[in-house]
Amino acid sequence: MMSANLPHDPKWKRANTLFASTDQSADIALVGVPAHKGSISPTNADQTPHAIRSALARYSTYSTSQGVDLSGQSFIDLGNIDSPDGPEGIARVGAFASGLLAKHKLIIALGGDNSITYSVASGLWPDLSKIGLITFDAHHDLRDGQSNGSPVWQLIQAGLPGQNIVQIGIADFANSAEYSQRAKENGITVFSRAQLREMTITEVLKKALEIAGADGREIYVDLDVDVCDRSVVPACPAAMPGGISADELRQAALLLGADKRVRAIDITEIDAAADSDDQRTVRLAALLILETAAGFATR
Repeated sequence: MMSANLPHDPKWKRANTLFASTDQSADIALVGVPAHKGSISPTNADQTPHAIRSALARYSTYSTSQGVDLSGQSFIDLGNIDSPDGPEGIARVGAFASGLLAKHKLIIALGGDNSITYSVASGLWPDLSKIGLITFDAHHDLRDGQSNGSPVWQLIQAGLPGQNIVQIGIADFANSAEYSQRAKENGITVFSRAQLREMTITEVLKKALEIAGADGREIYVDLDVDVCDRSVVPACPAAMPGGISADELRQAALLLGADKRVRAIDITEIDAAADSDDQRTVRLAALLILETAAGFATR
């Protein structure tokens, strides 16, 4: 998992070592869901879970701003779910996810494309009517059918109330009028990219958590990395110029990890094979794991 040419310093613990534990009751569980075959745009997102795990070796376990050393927390890597695409793959993901919330306090799922938001969430919660959903995404993901463009609509059809959903970062010229209307008709709360120019991530998430987590509801979070500006996430096929910054998404991960109602987070829509030479996209994804864990440490 760690590149052989990285230096070794016993006083500088690398973040990939956090997941070497075999503690089956660890607080935070990582799982790879390398779905890619149903993507609207061709993608090698199936390579991404491994790439993100490898990128963890580039970072330490210590959050300076939070004063938290993650080596004091319990983690486990549950590996990848085999062949998660299509109806049979969705069933495999669901079977794997079933019961995980009884064993772990927080699940972090590594995509794969955005279709995993449906398969993972529906597997974790048999009754979707009792949960909330927060998405960071340039897109509504309310398309018909089964693809990486439809997970939110699939969840609604499976029983997730639209009024329990908050979408953050919805971009201009990335959605149709029809699907925007579908979001309105189903009572989804939308914070557009334009609105984020007038609000801080902290302000937006305070409102989002109040809505999605009302009455103590448990929350599933989708971090579709194409919400970021294309310059910082070249491995996201649908990312657009003008998205949010990498730092804003990192801040969001920290804040979400800190809220005990957040039980699962996915990181999706990265094609590791299309990344820049400096691996800026998969390295951001690795940092999202660490920021989430740093937030979790403050619960």
